[in-house]
Amino acid sequence: MADIQQQQQQFLRRAFVKKVTRRIIAVLAVMVIAYGLVAIIYATKTIYKVKMNYAIVLERLGGQRQAVTDVGWHMRLPFFTSIEQEVALMNQHLQLGGTAEPMRIISKGNVALWSSAVLTYRIRSLQTWAIENLNAMDLLQGDYDGIVKDLLQAEPVDELISDREKVKEKIYQALKSRPINEGGPTLESKYGIEVVSFVLKETSFGDKLVEATEEKKRRELIAEAENYAADQEASRIRKLYAAYVDGIQALQKSVGREDGSTDNAILQFLTQQKWATAYEKNQEGQNTVVIQNTEGSPGLTLPTSAMKPETRRQPGE
Repeated sequence: MADIQQQQQQFLRRAFVKKVTRRIIAVLAVMVIAYGLVAIIYATKTIYKVKMNYAIVLERLGGQRQAVTDVGWHMRLPFFTSIEQEVALMNQHLQLGGTAEPMRIISKGNVALWSSAVLTYRIRSLQTWAIENLNAMDLLQGDYDGIVKDLLQAEPVDELISDREKVKEKIYQALKSRPINEGGPTLESKYGIEVVSFVLKETSFGDKLVEATEEKKRRELIAEAENYAADQEASRIRKLYAAYVDGIQALQKSVGREDGSTDNAILQFLTQQKWATAYEKNQEGQNTVVIQNTEGSPGLTLPTSAMKPETRRQPGE
């Protein structure tokens, strides 16, 4: 009797364990199926979420587009609608050339330099940005690069380096209000955006151009020094000439006669003596001395260093 009761208890325990196991398996199966359904629904975005400062653009079966801006969870009809894109309504930045690396720019005067810039903008009209423009980001990148490059390449290289503030403000005003083409729309009206700011990050020469610029400056300094020396020499010569003319005039006046005529012989002799004195004071580096000839070849004694001993002439020769 005791053995039969023991067998019955074991049987009941096994039945209970099997029942609990089946229920656990069933619950797990239900959970897996439910999770799978949720995952499928989420993957197909039948239920989707609109985040703060974002918008979802839906495309309906008939081809119409609709912008959803209400924050929270939303549901759409599968196969009849599709999510085309998610648009951020916060401040966004756009690099010059689409990269943070500097872009090569040819400035006015055919001088190459490297420049990088950032545009900050915000989408104001989803209708214009997402519905009226196809691939609005690519289109905006092209127009932005074109405007900035045109303005940078029209500036002299010295202003791009030394007057960056003025160049930056000029480009900002162009991006803000200047039409892309004459009579056409601006960036803001074409894409439904607001241009928030523009920053000119870098404008620099290449290494080779820096070396060439330094060499050019060095040559300009040398040329300036040479011109200054030439001006000083010309000024000295003009002063010497003026002094020489004044001396001749004074000499002519002093040897003049009462009737206004001049004793030419005495004047020519004194003039020769003046040349000889000038020659004696400037012996170094002199190869030629000019002596004004006279009618009677008056006697003249040159300094001893002016001629070699064997070629020195004696009076009366």
